Amino acid sequence: MSEIVDADELLRRLRAARDWARVEEENAADETKATAYRAVRTVLDRLVDPTRRTDH
Repeated sequence: MSEIVDADELLRRLRAARDWARVEEENAADETKATAYRAVRTVLDRLVDPTRRTDH
């Protein structure tokens, strides 16, 4: 985590993490895990696009 990155690289990493969380949510073994990945994805969605609504 001590690597310095520019804004474009940070956004790329956030999007990659969000996409990973979406796949994990879809393939979750149970509803508890799916809910956890959904929460992570929701936070990452807001970081990537603060104007996006994240209502459930």
